[in-house]
Amino acid sequence: MDAIAELRAIPLQSVLLETGAHRDRYDKAKWHTAKGAISITGVQFINWNHGAGGGGAIDLAMHLNDLDFKAALNWLRHRFPSRDYSGPLPARRPSLTLPPPDSRKLSAVKHYLVHHRAIPLPRIESLAACGSLYADARGNAVFLLLGKENRTVGAELRGTGPVPWRGMAPGSHKDLGYFSVRPHLSTAAVILCESAIDAISCSLLHPEALCISTSGARPCPRWLPTLLSQSHLVYCAFDADPTGDATARQMIALFPAVRRLRPTEHDWNDILRRPLPSTLASSHA
Repeated sequence: MDAIAELRAIPLQSVLLETGAHRDRYDKAKWHTAKGAISITGVQFINWNHGAGGGGAIDLAMHLNDLDFKAALNWLRHRFPSRDYSGPLPARRPSLTLPPPDSRKLSAVKHYLVHHRAIPLPRIESLAACGSLYADARGNAVFLLLGKENRTVGAELRGTGPVPWRGMAPGSHKDLGYFSVRPHLSTAAVILCESAIDAISCSLLHPEALCISTSGARPCPRWLPTLLSQSHLVYCAFDADPTGDATARQMIALFPAVRRLRPTEHDWNDILRRPLPSTLASSHA
């Protein structure tokens, strides 16, 4: 199989996860992306919102990231380096494009997070005041990913309208940084969650911990070994579903020091909205 065929054969689910898409809770063939709802069947996909589709990972990468053919090849090779491709494909990262803030939409974002996600208004205002959270012109909640020296390296986007969806700002580099909620006091505990809203929710339930979003269930974020080397006790707190459980097992296999912290509901925001007893001591395996 030649280099292009190898890239095209990358599982579509892997490409979707890498772009921050998430699987529909009820329809396992349906995914929610920044470009709208996408259904996959084998190697074929279709975007119902745009009436567009294609076959294979290259077509999907082009569609989700607005890339031409060559740029899509580079994007795939950079994000799936474990595959042995032949032939030179110079690595080139797409530049980060953050949606501009729109202060007029911030009240709608606050209303969504308070009334639909049960996040207290003071916590939202604190995140907005420090610049970690803002609203864009479409009324999306924008959660910034910060890397070294607090440099912005990406953003999670969460729709707040009647049609739920989430995605990433184009050019986000999830391996260079993350969204986090830090405790007021220093801590040795780190909790990894699948999304910014889950990290915020988890921080309210476990205020003693540094809660981090991995922007999707991923077993090996590039920054994880650094956290482990700093003697932090790290918990993998991905969703209580097959994807979350499988990814947690992969992470623990790669990093045996990581412990599993499984939500007692589907995710941490579900617990926040329907409070149940949950402690670090009783939940980890």
